[in-house]
Amino acid sequence: MTGKIIGSSLIAQGFTGDKYFHGRPSATTDTDPNDPTKTVPAPYNAQNSGGSNLGPTSKALVDRVTEDAGKLNAENNKPIPIDLVTTSGSGLDPDITPAAAAFQIPRVAKARNLQEAALADLVARFTQGRTLGLFGEPRVNVLMLNLALDELAAK
Repeated sequence: MTGKIIGSSLIAQGFTGDKYFHGRPSATTDTDPNDPTKTVPAPYNAQNSGGSNLGPTSKALVDRVTEDAGKLNAENNKPIPIDLVTTSGSGLDPDITPAAAAFQIPRVAKARNLQEAALADLVARFTQGRTLGLFGEPRVNVLMLNLALDELAAK
């Protein structure tokens, strides 16, 4: 659909359900409506970008990562790419590593009744290299990948 805003390739948004690739977890928050002196989780809240600032000894962080890793292990019993259980500094990173996308291929293929090889080709097509060949890491934009999936399903 031309002219309809459906997301931003620069700011992450949450994707749920087995038929979509999922991005990194988000640590963004918002003001608690019941107590304005506190905050509550508000994933992918672009008005309040920032990391959780939880350190490696934080029980809350360990509990969240353990819970997320348990869900991912149930989905795919392979080593879990670190970006699927850790948040970025902004909480709004729109990209995942190619390894994180590859980890999710079996789930998405099953949910969409697609061949894993076809999804691997799609992930490869949407994998961007290092900026100027030097900076950053290879990455896959989750929104663009999921839009391509929906377009594929519409054919």
